[in-house]
Amino acid sequence: MATEIKLPRLGQGMESGTVVRWLKQEGERVEKGEPLYELDTEKVTQEVEADASGVLLKIAVQEGEVPVGQTIAVVGEEGEAVPEAEPEPEPEPEEAPDEAPEELPEEEGSRAPARDEERERGREAAVQAEPQPEAPQPSAADGRVKASPLARRIARERGIELAQVRGTGPEGRIVAEDVERAVAAPTPAAAGPAAAPTKPVAEPEVEQLTSIRKTIARRLTKAWEAPVFQLVMSADMTRTQELRERLIELTREGETKPTVSDVLTKVCAAALMRYPQVNAHYADETVTRFSSADVGMAVATDRGLVVPVIRGAERLTLAEIAAARADLVTRSREAKLQQADLEGGTFTISNLGMYGIEQFVAVLNPPQVAILAVGAIEEKPVVVDGELDINPMMSLTLTCDHRALDGSVASEFLGTVRALLEEPGLAL
Repeated sequence: MATEIKLPRLGQGMESGTVVRWLKQEGERVEKGEPLYELDTEKVTQEVEADASGVLLKIAVQEGEVPVGQTIAVVGEEGEAVPEAEPEPEPEPEEAPDEAPEELPEEEGSRAPARDEERERGREAAVQAEPQPEAPQPSAADGRVKASPLARRIARERGIELAQVRGTGPEGRIVAEDVERAVAAPTPAAAGPAAAPTKPVAEPEVEQLTSIRKTIARRLTKAWEAPVFQLVMSADMTRTQELRERLIELTREGETKPTVSDVLTKVCAAALMRYPQVNAHYADETVTRFSSADVGMAVATDRGLVVPVIRGAERLTLAEIAAARADLVTRSREAKLQQADLEGGTFTISNLGMYGIEQFVAVLNPPQVAILAVGAIEEKPVVVDGELDINPMMSLTLTCDHRALDGSVASEFLGTVRALLEEPGLAL
């Protein structure tokens, strides 16, 4: 019996997703658990596995935004009848007669002709608006433009209307090269005789927020509603740097070299086990404390900031943390993270030291109750045992939700992180 493939709910609060592309075509064999299509949610773009085996009988939604639970494909046995699938939602028509405000009552004999004239004018306007044969045509017969995700992103960044780009991909699909050619091509005004400019040379660029940036905006706006406070300390990184150099010497070929961030993750995990009040979530006037340190790390990508999670960091060795970190960062920047990679974090580290930032304040990552901002390691003069010395120092700024944490506990936690960075062997 044929099975309808419906858009799954991949995370709490997910209401819809955008089908990016299909990894199988109609008529191909599909095995349960095999990647079937790519789905763009508010947080990630990920491959979704088939939940049934058989032949892909029909793709109901080639691409575009779809609500959770809608049928997007049908899988069954070859030759099997395809059940009636839910229709793909179509945009509301923009014809003038349908959207015009209701007119005052007219005499019975004149109302129908007036409306007929309105419809006729709408049809004439539509005919006049059609592009001439030499102009680029939409890449789909139903008017819905087919384009690759990269082409859509480039068009959005460059302010190009995809409907005016001629696609050279399969079935007229617009690819990135088509958009680049449209950007480089001269406009009709530029091709003709020079004329006095009627508009400013540089116009403001308007960019619509992507789904991931909308999520960032919504979550960080929520974070600013929390009553927060910040604590700042500086750690002497001499021993941490010595440990890292020694670990690099022992790293075998093909293994990931540990970084200061890896040591910091291990140190924070050890401190979280001592202070479970910091390893917690706050929601609905309830504080939930966790027994495992699932440490999130802020990663900058072309699509926006994401926070993948290293789970059970207190149980991992530095080599295991380094391998997990390298894998998550790579998949973050290649847009291959899964929803599960981003969920369930209990504490977050945001490190801008690689950009030369000395100190900054990170915004809370709700529902977590604390986030640690890490600056660059810099040689600074310090007094040690009454003597002036030059040591590598790193700034640590802890942002806390005062609804769940008091300053005393947060100070003890941050002091423990500093102590373990200055003697990292105590955390191993």
